[in-house]
Amino acid sequence: MSRVWKWNRPVTVREVLEDLQKERSIAYTTVMTVLDNLHQKGWVRREAEGRAYRYEAVSTRAAYAAALMNEAWSQSDNPAAALVAFFGMMSEEQRQSLTDAVRIVQGPETQEPTEPSESAERAERAEPRQGRPENPASAQGDGGR
Repeated sequence: MSRVWKWNRPVTVREVLEDLQKERSIAYTTVMTVLDNLHQKGWVRREAEGRAYRYEAVSTRAAYAAALMNEAWSQSDNPAAALVAFFGMMSEEQRQSLTDAVRIVQGPETQEPTEPSESAERAERAEPRQGRPENPASAQGDGGR
């Protein structure tokens, strides 16, 4: 998925293969099998192009990370304690990103007039507010693993 997200457009098996081969030796059939498995699990959609397919991510990397965090949090027997522990692990930069994210979710009607940070602007560009992010793994019942 990292390679599909990195390209940020529909990609062929050959393109992913050539990208991976810059770092290690890998077979075409291995890449084809992995992309087919990702398609079967609902992580990528594909469209025929001649005798090949172009694969495109169904969800963004940010939505995937959010779904993982939500899944982990929902499994806690004490969600408040889990959040406190999680916040305690965060760096100052991560805490600022969290503050910015809360401002974005709350919307302008509850915000104090302040300048948004760079991380808030990046988050808004990457993930416009449109309800809950899509989580293809939860639809498959396998947690994406």
